[in-house]
Amino acid sequence: MDKKIPEIITYLRTPQAIRERCERIFKLACQDQLNNFRVNLTSLDKCTDYVIDVTLEQYPKLDIPFHSRWQHFQVGDVPRLAELDQMLAGLTPVEKAKVKFDLAIISVLLDAGAGANWQYTEPETGLILSRSEGLAVCSFRLFCQGFFSSNPDFPWQTDTRGLSQIDVHTLAQGFQVSPENSLVGLEGRLKLLQRLGQVLNQNSQLFGIDSPRPGNMVDYLWQNQANKEAIKATSVLNSVLEGLGDIWPGRSTISGINLGDVWPHPLLKSDRLGDEYIPFHKLSQWLTYSLLEPLQELGLKIIGLDDLTGLAEYRNGGLFIDMGLIQIKNPLILEQQHLPDSEIIVEWRALTISLLDKVAQVIQEKLNLNASELPLVKILQGGTWTAGRKIAKELRKDGAPPIKIKSDGTVF
Repeated sequence: MDKKIPEIITYLRTPQAIRERCERIFKLACQDQLNNFRVNLTSLDKCTDYVIDVTLEQYPKLDIPFHSRWQHFQVGDVPRLAELDQMLAGLTPVEKAKVKFDLAIISVLLDAGAGANWQYTEPETGLILSRSEGLAVCSFRLFCQGFFSSNPDFPWQTDTRGLSQIDVHTLAQGFQVSPENSLVGLEGRLKLLQRLGQVLNQNSQLFGIDSPRPGNMVDYLWQNQANKEAIKATSVLNSVLEGLGDIWPGRSTISGINLGDVWPHPLLKSDRLGDEYIPFHKLSQWLTYSLLEPLQELGLKIIGLDDLTGLAEYRNGGLFIDMGLIQIKNPLILEQQHLPDSEIIVEWRALTISLLDKVAQVIQEKLNLNASELPLVKILQGGTWTAGRKIAKELRKDGAPPIKIKSDGTVF
C-alpha cells in the first residue's frame, strides 16, 4: 500500500477537505468552466433576504435549535420527546444518552428522501405525515415499540440481533408501504440496516462486545475525552465516519477502503492520488448534528460547531437553483433523472456546500450576529433547508426539488 493512502483517506474524512474540494468546483463555476452550472452571485442578496424572512417567521426571537433529527420528532406539536423522556425516567443520564444515540442513528439512516407519493399515518394521533417528518415519526414509533431491539424487556434500543430480524416485508409493514403508498429506496434502506448490524459487530471498541449497539459510542466518546466538560464537533464526526463508514454501499474506494459519501469529478483529476474526489458526508454530518444534543444533555459543551459544513442535499441545493444563485446551462438537466454519482449531482452538491458558507456569512452580517451567536447549524434549521422546501412548494405542485435524483435511499 502506498504510504500516502492512510493520509489521503484521513484527509477525505475531514470537513476541511469538504470545504477545500467544494471551493475548487465553486471557483471553476465562477470562471464558467463547469459543464452543467454557472454561479450568479448577484442573487445572493435576494436569497439571503428570503432565508431571513423564513427564519423570522418560524423563530421571531431567533431561538433556533440545531438542524437535527430531533426537530422532526416534534412535528404537529405532539410532545413525542417528552413521551420518550417519561419512558426513560428510571435510567441514568448516560443510559438515556445511549438510547437517544440508538434512536438518532437508526432514524437518520432511514431518512433518505421518501419520494412524493409516500405518507405515514401515526396511529397514536391520526396525523398524516410525509417526507422527512413522516420518516422521522415512523422511525420514532417503531423504535419505541422495540422494532430494532432484540430485548422485549428493553425496547428502546437498536442492537445487532434486533436488526438481523428485519426483512423487506417487516420493514414495508412498519413503514405502511403498499402499492398505493410506495416508498423510494425501500430495499436500499433495508441494506443500510443490515450493514449497520454488520459494522456494529466489527467494531467492539466503539459499539461494545456484548449485544453491540450504536449507543455505546457514548462510552467511547466519553472515555476518549481528556476534557470531560467539552467535546469537539469534529471528534463526534470522526467517530461516526470511523464506525459507520462501511455501511454505505457502492461507493468509491482507495485500496479497498470505502470512502463513503465521496465522489470523483473529472475536472479535479491530476497525477496525485485522490485529487479527483469530493467528500460531502451528508448523512454522517446530519447524524453528527443529531448526536450533539444528547451529549449536551449529558452536560458536555460542544466546541467548534462551525468546523462542520452545511449539508449537500436537495433542499439547500434546490433553494440555490430556485433563487437563481446556481444557473443550469442545459434545460434538459431539469427533465431527466440523475444518479448520485453523475457529474451533474456532484457539481450541484459541491456548489451547495460553498454557497451555504457564503449565505451564512451574509445572513450573520445582516442580522448583526457572529458565528457563535448564529452558527451554520442554526442557519440550516431556520433557515436554508426550510426555505428550500418552501420555495419548491411555491414553484412546483409536488414540492419536489428542481433536479430529479434517482435515489436508492442511501445518499439523499
